[in-house]
Order: sequence, then C-alpha cells, then structure tokens
Amino acid sequence: MKIKLPADVLFHHDLRLMVWRPCGLLNEKRVKTIVAFLEAAEERADKPFNRFADLSKLAAIDLNFHFVFHVSLHRRLVYAKHPPVKSAFYVTHPQAAQLVKIHAIMTGHSPLQVALFEDLAEAAEWLGVSKESLEY
Repeated sequence: MKIKLPADVLFHHDLRLMVWRPCGLLNEKRVKTIVAFLEAAEERADKPFNRFADLSKLAAIDLNFHFVFHVSLHRRLVYAKHPPVKSAFYVTHPQAAQLVKIHAIMTGHSPLQVALFEDLAEAAEWLGVSKESLEY
C-alpha cells in the first residue's frame, strides 16, 4: 500500500528524493504532520532517501526553540539505526535559518546529515540532483 503524499510534498522516486515545500504558516501542527508522514515513509521505504525542504514560500513561522529542540532530538533518536541521508533546507529568512541551525546542531553526529542553504543551486549540488528537480 502506498502512502498518500501531503499536498506540499513531491517524491522523486528515480532520485530517491522527497521535496517538501510548505507555504503560508509553519506551526507545530504542520511540523508534526510532516514528521509523521516522513517517519511512515521511512518505515515503508526499501532504500533510504534524501530530503529537501524549501522554506522560502513561508509567510510566517510560529515555532519556538523548545519545540524545534524536541522534534530534532526525537528525529535523531528515531532515525539512529538507519543509513545516512541528506536533509537540505533552503531558507530565505533569518528566523527560518535560526530554526534550521538548531535542527542541524541537534541532529549532528547522526545518520541525518542536515545542511542549510541560501542558494538553491548549492542545495541541488550537495544533494547530487539538478536544480530543476528541486523546483516543482
């Protein structure tokens, strides 16, 4: 049985890449929803897949340090015994960058290799894909 993709998610099966492009408000409910989807996809995947989150279309972010810390630690623990994957975050706003930096620190030294990018082409290069594959 296939998992239904959320409206703001695209999966490039040939590239083993999940692209998440949230718009509008990013709050705890949306983060919990994408994390639940991600964990279900990881559980069903026959091979590991990289992730790309484009946070440039967000109008507002309603998240605090404590929540991001908790989610990041949860992800680190849940994914600990899985193969390494890359998780690229494209940011254009200082608040988003700050939260991604917290996530990267908390998932450091784990199979989750998190990196922040302010340039889409650099994110694509790090992920080993074309820039166009990140722009759906």
